Amino acid sequence: MKTLIIYKSIHHGNTKKIAEVMAGELGADLTELEQAKNYNFAVYDLIGLGSGIYMWRHHKTLLKFIDELPNMSKNAFVFSTSGAGMNDILKNHKKLKEKLTAKGFNLVGDFTCLGWDSVGPLKLVGGLNKDRPNEEDFQSARNFANSLKTNP
Repeated sequence: MKTLIIYKSIHHGNTKKIAEVMAGELGADLTELEQAKNYNFAVYDLIGLGSGIYMWRHHKTLLKFIDELPNMSKNAFVFSTSGAGMNDILKNHKKLKEKLTAKGFNLVGDFTCLGWDSVGPLKLVGGLNKDRPNEEDFQSARNFANSLKTNP
């Protein structure tokens, strides 16, 4: 299964770390969002897309990237890191999943974990989740990636 993982990671590299772990587990090609247009999506069986969560949704440049894609029938998964609790995964991933579905993607799963968040006033107290993602998060990302091998 040929896989491409596209990510946008800004502040502390939280999302990049998770994307790297998943790519290693899947043997996937990995690219930052800014270089994603250089890839031929037709050769991939599975495409992963992720970023940090900003105001309860994925980064605006990732959402815009999806808007600019042509319709395609591809399996896809969504992932994120967030300073907020993980109970909001459905809410946080909703906008990206809606956009992908509208473009013809078949969603096969989503993953999230906590990440170090020191944006805005959180910087004054050293941020939240300073040691995240951690090894437990990386193992969860590996487990998720492995589940995609059997359920694409």
